[in-house]
Amino acid sequence: MWLLRLLAVMVVIAIGTGLVVYAFTGNRNYLAFSWRLFRYAVVFALLIFALMFVERLAIIPF
Repeated sequence: MWLLRLLAVMVVIAIGTGLVVYAFTGNRNYLAFSWRLFRYAVVFALLIFALMFVERLAIIPF
């Protein structure tokens, strides 16, 4: 779980850095990078949450 938290912090830092660089340079490639990274992060988080939900459902009591 600590690895997922570390990955989330790194993604937030990368998105923030892309937005700051866009604000200074005006180059829309950095904005597109931040948006694309945000979308991939959301999809990844939803997949992780879905796997955790399925894991909870798949527990068979003995």
